[in-house]
Amino acid sequence: MIRLLIAAATSVTISLFGTRFLIDFLTKAKVGQPIREDGPQGHLVKAGTPTMGGIAILVGAFSGYIAADVANIFGVGTSIIFTRTGLILMGAILATGLVGFLDDWIKISRERNLGLNKRAKVIGLVSVAVLFAVLLGSFTNIHTEISFTRFDSIGIDLGRFLWSIWAVLLLLATANAVNLTDGLDGLASGAAILNFAGYTFIAFWAFRHPADYDIPHALDLAVISVSMLGGCVGFLWWNAAPAQIFMGDTGSLAIGTALAGLALTTNTHLLLPIMGLVFVAETVSVILQVGVFKVKNGKRLFRMAPIHHHFELAGWPETRVIIRFWLLTGLSTGAGVGIFYWDSIVQGITA
Repeated sequence: MIRLLIAAATSVTISLFGTRFLIDFLTKAKVGQPIREDGPQGHLVKAGTPTMGGIAILVGAFSGYIAADVANIFGVGTSIIFTRTGLILMGAILATGLVGFLDDWIKISRERNLGLNKRAKVIGLVSVAVLFAVLLGSFTNIHTEISFTRFDSIGIDLGRFLWSIWAVLLLLATANAVNLTDGLDGLASGAAILNFAGYTFIAFWAFRHPADYDIPHALDLAVISVSMLGGCVGFLWWNAAPAQIFMGDTGSLAIGTALAGLALTTNTHLLLPIMGLVFVAETVSVILQVGVFKVKNGKRLFRMAPIHHHFELAGWPETRVIIRFWLLTGLSTGAGVGIFYWDSIVQGITA
């Protein structure tokens, strides 16, 4: 528990002050976010708002993770220091953040709302996802079963090869889902905070019951989760409406990778869509919009996709959309954690 507190305090502090520094630095450098002209007209006033705030989230989260482990060297907390699973996951988060950073940098340097071309972006994300899956399969005792609340909750073993494909698809889907959700001030960061809170509980619970969950590095995963939570909290202070800075792809892609990575390493793959219901809904709305547009010759299912823009164009104030989506995320996260805890009761796993 001490490690979690150290990680949270460090990540919040560094992200909070780091984001403030980024706002001042990027504003002076006149580095701002281009706004898509076909989006809601109310968003045009946001043009020029500093972006790439995800840097502060990642620096804060990484610092929190390091601080929690370094504290052990001085006799604080447990004896677990820098596990393979934790290092691989943190490496994937930072690497995906780098892909997002390149995308953001191209957008602002060329003063347009298009960054890396689709092919380059996909290659970058796939490369990180494949490397993550291969490293986990080669250097950790990751379970290869398709799982819900525990590695043996369903009992279908995919084998190393199919599990790796599944891991790549889950990482790509979640990274892009968070990226699509990041369209309103504080929406993605607020929803991510709630999801990371859920995964901090799940990972810490698994750490407390190693014989039942068989996740040797669960405590390190809890530290990563709470570090990402803290990074998002510090950032949200400045990103809440009206936002003084955007996270950009640097933050959204890294957050998605972190959530998918936590689901894979805690063996809760199928619990992730429940906890991340808003991220799923945003993605499905885009898929349905494109599908209906193509099938029905230009007709649209929603006023605009992702679905948060639909509600804006329906007359909802931006803050109402954000808060209601946060509430939905809180409910879905609570449902996911509730299912996880209910399963532990059924299995006779006690506190």
